[in-house]
Amino acid sequence: MKKNIFVAMSSILVLGAALAGCGGGNAGDNANSGQTAPAESTGPKVLKMNLHSEPPTADPGLAEDTTSGAVVRATFDGLTRNVDGKSKESMAEKIEVSQDLMTYTFKLRDAKWSNGDPVTAKDFEFAWKRALDPKTASNYAYQLYYIKNGEKFNKGQAKMEDVGVKALDDKTLEVKLEAPTPFFLELTSFYTYYPVNQKVVEANPKWAAEAATHVGNGPFKIETWEHKNKMVLVKSDTYWDKDAVKLDKIDFSMVEDENTELSMFENGEIDWAGHPLSALPTDAIPALKDSGKMVTQPIAGTYFYRFNTEQAPFNNAKIRKAFTYAINRQAIIDNVLQAGQTPAMGYIPQSMSVNADPFFKDNDVETAKKLLEEGMKEEGITKLPPVTLSYNTSEGHKKVAEAIQDQWKKAFNIDVKLENKEWKVYLDDVHQGKYQIARAGWLGDFNDPINFLEMFKDKDGGNNDTRWENPKYKELLNKSALEVDPEKRKQLLAQAEAILMEDMPIAPIYYYTDSWVKADKVKGVSVDGLGHVDFKWATVE
Repeated sequence: MKKNIFVAMSSILVLGAALAGCGGGNAGDNANSGQTAPAESTGPKVLKMNLHSEPPTADPGLAEDTTSGAVVRATFDGLTRNVDGKSKESMAEKIEVSQDLMTYTFKLRDAKWSNGDPVTAKDFEFAWKRALDPKTASNYAYQLYYIKNGEKFNKGQAKMEDVGVKALDDKTLEVKLEAPTPFFLELTSFYTYYPVNQKVVEANPKWAAEAATHVGNGPFKIETWEHKNKMVLVKSDTYWDKDAVKLDKIDFSMVEDENTELSMFENGEIDWAGHPLSALPTDAIPALKDSGKMVTQPIAGTYFYRFNTEQAPFNNAKIRKAFTYAINRQAIIDNVLQAGQTPAMGYIPQSMSVNADPFFKDNDVETAKKLLEEGMKEEGITKLPPVTLSYNTSEGHKKVAEAIQDQWKKAFNIDVKLENKEWKVYLDDVHQGKYQIARAGWLGDFNDPINFLEMFKDKDGGNNDTRWENPKYKELLNKSALEVDPEKRKQLLAQAEAILMEDMPIAPIYYYTDSWVKADKVKGVSVDGLGHVDFKWATVE
């Protein structure tokens, strides 16, 4: 899935988007913050949290990061919804699957948009085709490639009417797939598969940018959106399952400094600090851990650096590998992160791993120096050009970058410049290739290793941004999509990851954990094994 702003996309994101192993359930429900729960209140139930940064969008067709994903998940509802790690019927009242597993028929329940319009099967058809439409420029369009002719339409090789999704009537949606997809009902709970109100979208291209014009079909609706300051969500009276929603309001502040956020929590100004919408200050983690207040949960996500493979010197694979091998991951975990993370010696998280052995050694400076020398010789240079490492605003990202900057200085005697950018600007610049090395985090959108590997399938793929492409890698992923034998499919994915780690367009650093503190009065906030947060069942006692 998604990019995480911390772990993140982030992570994951995180928001936690994190993603291997979609289990985990409501891990936040029983978290102990060490605070004394107040007496039951008869007033409005208000949850106060911090978003850390402005959501880049509240449009499910354009969302690609954990911050946007959390807002979209609260304000929209898909055909299915993740409940305790499993996809359950939500907007779909009944789901029929053909014997060959190639056709899904969804019977929709009676439901309304937040503006009172009925939600129809046509809204789903419109939303999916809109996300696939090249004119929409959705970076997550590839999530819909499992639908028949979805990829061809997105790449201009088929017409919109050829895409295998069709509203048979107001309450019946028929979906035809390219191949049997065992995780398809997990996909339909992901936000790229959410509906949008066709009438609203066509009337106002900027409908999702302001509270006054935003229309969703989820548990909450946006009441206030003061950009870069605060966002307020209120319970939606038109939501089909409104009786299950206990919160009256979610107040989001937008404070980027993690120390300030933790102080706000300790002062009772917010009810939760840390992941999956923000992060705890790294300096505070040891004391929080010792106090027993901090909850830590492994999630299926990977923190990594991506290389711009079209910019020197990282157009050379050996130089990319040199920079990757010279990182001392365990030292970063022990001295900076301190929250139980695991060094990433491959890309796919351990919970869905397809390769048993690590692809390289941690802190292998000797091999790194040799590779750098060979790579520079291949490029005909005796001195590296200036190198810049970019990251989005976060104390944690800054400290990780400073540690790696120091490790590269010691290994190669080079001065790497660090560059910090606000989240939305950072995402835009990375998409446009305005970087050399850039921080990234990926939290799985669904519980399958293909979700990690497919983002690097195409050079111009929406979430690739490395400009790397490998024909053999693409061939293996295409074969895996048609392979029905689970073990043979795993072998194909293992070969693909081996190619990724041989060409090294990314430098894996660590596998995520989410850590947070919360008030005892907060119950029912779901943070699943992929790092997704869902407020539908949350309450404040």
